[in-house]
Amino acid sequence: MSIAFYIDHNVDDRITNALRSRGIDIIIAREEGRSEEIDSLLFDRATELGRVFFTHDRDFLREAHRRQREGILFYGVVYSTQNANIGRCVESLEIIARASGKEEMMNAVMHVPL
Repeated sequence: MSIAFYIDHNVDDRITNALRSRGIDIIIAREEGRSEEIDSLLFDRATELGRVFFTHDRDFLREAHRRQREGILFYGVVYSTQNANIGRCVESLEIIARASGKEEMMNAVMHVPL
């Protein structure tokens, strides 16, 4: 069972294009007109859609940890620094998408590249 990603607006287009070319199901926040939305609302949107959130923004790590502490459900966060190797990042995201299920990503925080 594969997972789908909700991708923050600040993620490099080379990553999103590569994921789409590999058949990974993604939605980018800016495609929904949510580029200026606050972090907690983007988290809520990803959860509403049943998608794992991918970002370069460290603020999402803080929001994820807050939700973990408070027992607030979310479908996982995958974080990468902006200077991470793009190819390795794409490969890691593809592995996560194809090898993970929603249940194991629930309330999880992962860092890529793996």
